[in-house]
Amino acid sequence: MKLFPIYLFVLNIIFLIDVMAEKPYHHLSDGTFRNPEGSPERDPNIQWSYKIFNEERKKIKINFPKDHVVPREKVLKDLSRNLDNDYIAWIGHATFLIKLGNTTIITDPLFSNNTGPLIFGPKRYVDPAIALEEIPKTDIFLLTHNHYDHLDVNAVRNFPHKEAKVIIPLKLSKYFNRFKDVNELDWYQKIKINDDLQITLLPAVHWSKRSLFDTNKTLWGNYLIEYKDKKILFACDTGVGDIYKDLGNNYGPIDITFINIGAYNFFPIMPEKDKSVYHTNPEEALSLAKDLKSKKVIGMHWGTVILSLEPIMEPPERFKKNSEKFGFKKKDAIIFKIGQVSKLSEILD
Repeated sequence: MKLFPIYLFVLNIIFLIDVMAEKPYHHLSDGTFRNPEGSPERDPNIQWSYKIFNEERKKIKINFPKDHVVPREKVLKDLSRNLDNDYIAWIGHATFLIKLGNTTIITDPLFSNNTGPLIFGPKRYVDPAIALEEIPKTDIFLLTHNHYDHLDVNAVRNFPHKEAKVIIPLKLSKYFNRFKDVNELDWYQKIKINDDLQITLLPAVHWSKRSLFDTNKTLWGNYLIEYKDKKILFACDTGVGDIYKDLGNNYGPIDITFINIGAYNFFPIMPEKDKSVYHTNPEEALSLAKDLKSKKVIGMHWGTVILSLEPIMEPPERFKKNSEKFGFKKKDAIIFKIGQVSKLSEILD
């Protein structure tokens, strides 16, 4: 009889081991998520200082060339002219319109004036290319992760096309109660849109947080958009990681990669200048695009709001200047103007 409790204990241990073995690496037992194996980790000894950050941010000059932004009237005309074309249009930051056949996708729609709770957080210095109510009929609402500069709850609440199919990483559906077709994906899960289009959520090296109490409680990720014989990868904010060579081997070559090239310098808060665990600098972005076997790479996540301490026009300059070092022709390291509408065929040419 004395052996029976020991027997139950052993069975419980075996059961727990089996359960843990079935759980993917990025799922933790407390219900939160983590980055893929081999990803760099932030030094736990670093103490973030809003005081220092705000002092340093005030030193940044908000000056940019006039042609950085396309006039709103021209944007609306260009969108109207391309109703029958596949195209990509940059609305600002990580917000793009991607039209593929009869399907129009919007990515991480950011339309609020600031990137924080209520009226707080960094304010944008460039307005969206068009107003939220002016965006063309949108069929897919694609969201990468839960940070204020990507999940804009005001844009979600006031989104004019609630019939759109929402595709989001795990545990984000609570923000989309007003939409009828909401689809949460885990890494490597895919959803078929139509005979020509499917979308897969893939890993990224990032994190999620919206308050003091929800760190990494929602998943983040990159989206692989497969359209006919073309592959487009839309990156979540991401840092470097071993996962990108695996993704390149398993899913590449990629025809177009959208990737963050801004928000990488947090010195002197962080010990190293131009280095962030969770945001690639321009050279790292090019390196990841190379790992993905990308043919073209579009730099995004810059030129809209000050989230870090590099000069605001430095990311595209470094991105273009260093493209050939990573095997890209300068024309294949693509920088959009805010409001630019370009035919997909011209980008792929």
